[in-house]
Order: sequence, then C-alpha cells, then structure tokens
Amino acid sequence: MPSFLEIATKAVLASGEIQMARFGRVEKVDYKGEINLVTEVDHQCEAEVVSILQSEFPSHDILAEEGSGPRKDSDYKWMIDPLDGTTNFAHGYPLFCTSVALEYKGEIIAGAVYEPNLKELFLAEKGGGATRNGEKISVSTVKELKRALLGTGFAYNVAQVKENNLNHFHNFILNAQAVRRDGVAAVDLCYTAMGRFDGFWELNLFPWDVAAGCLIIKEAGGEVTDFSGRAFSVYSKEILASNGALHPSMIKLLKLS
Repeated sequence: MPSFLEIATKAVLASGEIQMARFGRVEKVDYKGEINLVTEVDHQCEAEVVSILQSEFPSHDILAEEGSGPRKDSDYKWMIDPLDGTTNFAHGYPLFCTSVALEYKGEIIAGAVYEPNLKELFLAEKGGGATRNGEKISVSTVKELKRALLGTGFAYNVAQVKENNLNHFHNFILNAQAVRRDGVAAVDLCYTAMGRFDGFWELNLFPWDVAAGCLIIKEAGGEVTDFSGRAFSVYSKEILASNGALHPSMIKLLKLS
C-alpha cells in the first residue's frame, strides 16, 4: 500500500492542476458569509482530493472545508482545505494552495501543502522532518523581534467579533521588522517552516487551515502553541508559530492586549 504521505501528495498536486487550469476563469462565486467566498473551483478541487483519498483509504474519516466526504468514526481523519486563499484566487491574485493532513487518534501524523503558482510542495511526516520540493527545510535563526518578518491574517468574521486580531496586528507592526498578510494561512505556516517568515499568529482558524502547516513547522524545528504558550490543538481558535527563538517575545507581546 502507498504511504499516507504519497497519497496526500498525489491529492494536493491534482488539486493544484485544477487550480492553475481554472485560474483567471472563475465562473461562479457564492458567499458563505458577507466576505467569505466559495467558487466552483473549491468544490471541484475538494471532490478530486476526497476521491483520491477515499480510493486508497475507504474506511477513513474526512473533514473537508466544503463538507464533502463521509464521517465513519475512524481513528484516521483526513483534514482538507481544497483551496486555501479563495479570495485571492477569485480576484486573480496568484497565491493560494491545497492543504491535506492526516490525524490519527487526535495527533497529526502527515501533512502536505502545495502552492501551484511557485510550484512549491511542502511535506512532513511525524518524526521524519519536513521538506520543500524534496529538500529538507528548517526554521530561521532570527532571535530579535526587530529583525523578524512575521505573517498573520484576519478571519472572515473580523467585522463581527471583538477578538479580531487588529490589536495584535498594531502591536506587532510597531515591534517587528515587518508584517505580511497574504490571506493563505497554510502557506504562511509553510513559509515559517522554511524561514521565509520568522513567525506567524492568527485567530479563528479551522482544523483544515492549520493541520498540515503546524506539523510541517514542528518537523522543521519550529514551535507551535496557543497565544499563552500552551499546547496547540488544531481545534483551537488561536495559533502562534515561530522558529522557537522568537516564541517568548511573541507571547509577551500577545499578552499586552
């Protein structure tokens, strides 16, 4: 039987092919919320990923953003974001990806993220390290916040909730070297894993947004927790990821508000 990571890789690459074939040719945009978009490409990619995974692992659970796939009360659960960065995709902004992760008895054991614009494939298996296009990756060595490039994002409910990350953004933009907001959490996490970013934080994400990326960061030598430094769960509503060296200073800043 092919390995979990081999099949996850097949799935994200197939999804990326669909995305690039349809990029710039979105025919229909629907709304799951006031600013929360979904396109026919999201559904097409999800159907392809689910089909590939189910053909190899028919007894496994599926947790996919658009609701495809069965729940079978299995110890194995695939977490799928078929098109992370839908708003970017719909507007022709060339940064988006597919993220697939496998949870076994509550622990993420495999993760794959594919960003098709730059053709970057990020992979990790628990205990096996992390790679980008087959080459081992590791987090940065930056130790000072003033020398750090950070990533963050804002959830689709940013205008409706009090805890909307604007206060933290304000604090970090004044204390870090720079902050980027790309709108693709899975890619942001992979960029942190390979050292393009030195740290990342965000609120109100979902398991399919972070499951693969958090494993990739850990396997690249980084650290992932909640805002207080406690153990991270993909079901949590806050994530702090860094190269490890920056973690204490980022936690300190997050506690200010």
